[in-house]
Amino acid sequence: MNAGKVFVYWLGTEPFLYIADADLLNKISKEVGAKRWGKPSVFRNDRDPMFGSGLVMVEGNDWVRHRHIVAPAFNPINLKALATNIVASTNKMIQRWIFQHNSGNPVIDVERDIVATAGEIIAVTSLGMDDHNAATQVFQKLRALQITLFNTNRYVGVPFGKYFKFFKTLEAKKLGKEIDELLLSIIQARMSNNSSKSKGSQQSDLLGLLLQENDWQKQLRDEIQQVLAQHKHVIDLAMLSGLTKMKWVMNEALRLYPPSPNVQRQARDDIHIEGLTVPKGTNMWIDVVGMHHDKELWGEDANEFKPERFMEDVNGGCKHKMGYLPFGFGGRMCVGRNLTFMEYKIVLTLVLSKFSFKLSPSYHHSPSIMLSLRPTHGLPLVLQPL
Repeated sequence: MNAGKVFVYWLGTEPFLYIADADLLNKISKEVGAKRWGKPSVFRNDRDPMFGSGLVMVEGNDWVRHRHIVAPAFNPINLKALATNIVASTNKMIQRWIFQHNSGNPVIDVERDIVATAGEIIAVTSLGMDDHNAATQVFQKLRALQITLFNTNRYVGVPFGKYFKFFKTLEAKKLGKEIDELLLSIIQARMSNNSSKSKGSQQSDLLGLLLQENDWQKQLRDEIQQVLAQHKHVIDLAMLSGLTKMKWVMNEALRLYPPSPNVQRQARDDIHIEGLTVPKGTNMWIDVVGMHHDKELWGEDANEFKPERFMEDVNGGCKHKMGYLPFGFGGRMCVGRNLTFMEYKIVLTLVLSKFSFKLSPSYHHSPSIMLSLRPTHGLPLVLQPL
């Protein structure tokens, strides 16, 4: 059954306007400034243990204040200072892979290790944490909280739904409180040491899945060698900006497997568009995956991995600029997107310089949504040192 690109559905007792129409989304976006977008209250309540009153969930003037505080951490000057830390964390991961391969096990769960390394990068660049055990503890709890919230989401919008999974709800709140306490202790320790560093953002994954293409591995490896030689083998922002084909690959990876497969919004005021009224308080579910795979926007090859579609067009040849939303849209677009690109390029540069890889026969393709899009069974790759 195909209900179309715009329709109303219910999540428990909560009505949602489903949107997978790029043109309608563009018209709505023009009418609504970032400050006037809200987040569905049903999600704010459900995900409070993880997001609290931070940038992701706040609205109005509070959102403006949070954004103003966070945004400077992601300017080019601050990002430049983070590159060395990202290189160091990635090299440690690569050394673990080499040791594992030399021990007779060439199959690596790349998704697991990339997430762990991203957590270490965040710990160092965001929180100035030198204690590896403390960093591991924080991100293990965050991962556990993510899984716990996902397991309770099936009752979102259902009256008294939190009581159907009462112990899971308590577990989520307990984990959220423990994470808050850990982070607060870290912040207090840093304040007492009178030190400060910039904030970070998680790196998206699933890229290894797409790079099973040996031809693209070779193209990227050749590009890396050429650009590194031009920059005296120093990995910095200037060097990374020269990795043109690598950017195509990431753009295509984010198109096929966007880390946030949907975007939720709530109208804080009535929205009027060409005779149509979206009432104040209306929840909206914007289907990013649906638009990224829409053949009317991308052509008959919409489901194929073709990085070259981004060769001459930052929107990959999409017929509508709102049809490609890997980091959201408008003023509430992901504030950490530039850091994500930098992390991705550094990690892939170092990995491709050391290994070739292919999918393990044990891999099962089963993307799942656990707040973000993740491979259900990990991403086992067979690595071969070069």
